[in-house]
Amino acid sequence: MTTQKFPLALYLVEASRKGHFVRGPLLFLIFLGNSESSSGFPIGKRRRFSITPSIDGGTLMVDLHACIEEAVAEVRRHWTGQAEVGIILGTGLGSTAQEICREAVLPYESIPHFPRSTVIGHSGQLVCGRLQGLPVAAMEGRFHAYEGYSFQQIAFPVRVMKALGAKVLIVSNACGGLNPQFRQGDIVVIEDHINLLPGNPLVGVHDDRLGPRFPDMSAPYDRELIEVALAIARREDFVAHKGVYVAVLGPNLETRAEYRFLRLIGADVVGMSTVPEVITAVQSGMRVLGLSVVTDMCLPDALKPAVIEEILETANQAEPKLRKIVLGVLAHLASQHGSSSGGSG
Repeated sequence: MTTQKFPLALYLVEASRKGHFVRGPLLFLIFLGNSESSSGFPIGKRRRFSITPSIDGGTLMVDLHACIEEAVAEVRRHWTGQAEVGIILGTGLGSTAQEICREAVLPYESIPHFPRSTVIGHSGQLVCGRLQGLPVAAMEGRFHAYEGYSFQQIAFPVRVMKALGAKVLIVSNACGGLNPQFRQGDIVVIEDHINLLPGNPLVGVHDDRLGPRFPDMSAPYDRELIEVALAIARREDFVAHKGVYVAVLGPNLETRAEYRFLRLIGADVVGMSTVPEVITAVQSGMRVLGLSVVTDMCLPDALKPAVIEEILETANQAEPKLRKIVLGVLAHLASQHGSSSGGSG
């Protein structure tokens, strides 16, 4: 009897980079078949391991569902709550998490397969507890492609929050203002986005357990929650706009010509995050509310050099407004949850 050689599929992926996009050949191997390798590993069975590089240059989780289960199991060792809402707090906005009645706090490095946050203003911990009467899981700090993470890794915490029970995702960020009607320190409620990042968290082997292969993106941001957020701003008497968020790779800021281009294609604000998480949440069937704090103005004819300390200070000063919206939206969701619970009893 001859030994069967396992088939080998070789994928050559060439990504062209111009501006924010990388150019160069990327090779990765996917082993397929139903025989055994020389090491005795049954090729036809699924095996958890990572391949580097992936299509977008980071780590590709082959058995993503198993990785999610491992991360959830670790969280469950410390917290048994069933999250209703997941919250992602961006640059300079982490103090909103102080409002949570904390039941568990897990550093990212203690959670299997979680990346490590390396950016100033990102604490790097998952806070679980209750806020406005709702069980929540909140990320103090997020991950970015410019840190070297794949888009799958960036979005991985959203999948964990979904597996913890979250039906709603509230995501916040600091951004640059492109719309001349906006001002530094304003809140922007995201109504749509443009993805100029060189990748997508849904690329790769598809698992039906995680959601549809081709999720519809006609309304990624929940319209009801957008109106609730704007109503809260009016009631609290501070400025909040609706706007379109464009995501770019970074980490450098944009040139005058790039700002003109981004405004021309319909963007009101620009940042380096949020979109991978929102795409993943939409695929997972979550309602999404996106909130941006305009930390600097990016008007090409009146452009000043950006100073990171000033950006962080603006985010910190605007954080009370963002907190009011988050708390108000959670109170709205809690009232809906109470009504549905009461009706079912």
